[in-house]
Amino acid sequence: MFSLHPNLARDCLEVATLSACRLLLMNDSRHPWLILVPMREGLRDLDELTPEETAAVWTEIRLASRLLRDQFHPEKLNIASLGNLVPQLHIHIIARFTTDPDWPHPVWGRNPPLPYPPLEAEQLIKALRDYLLDASHTQDGLGCPVRMP
Repeated sequence: MFSLHPNLARDCLEVATLSACRLLLMNDSRHPWLILVPMREGLRDLDELTPEETAAVWTEIRLASRLLRDQFHPEKLNIASLGNLVPQLHIHIIARFTTDPDWPHPVWGRNPPLPYPPLEAEQLIKALRDYLLDASHTQDGLGCPVRMP
């Protein structure tokens, strides 16, 4: 039985369920920021994934990365799995720009999150879901099953 860590549930907005991970949007409008959470209870680190899970998670990291590149055209993508405050394995994929408020520093702990206004969040999540539904039909190796909440 998989359950999302309460901090992730509190700080993020649900986008979709992929084949291996839940895809979340960090509710911080300063950065286009996705989080993938592999759906196996008790995981803390990437090396705990089976080889099959590892392949599926990396496919979904590539999908989330492409989504951010195509939707936001960042200058850099930051991909990280820290887990110092949230022990549940989760992977951050963050679109970065030289003009963002935290550049060139990490996004963690510098400024309090600035939540999306409700309508903006709704529109962004719809755009992300539409992209995922289109990508689920591609033949480039990034298509994967997608379920919407």
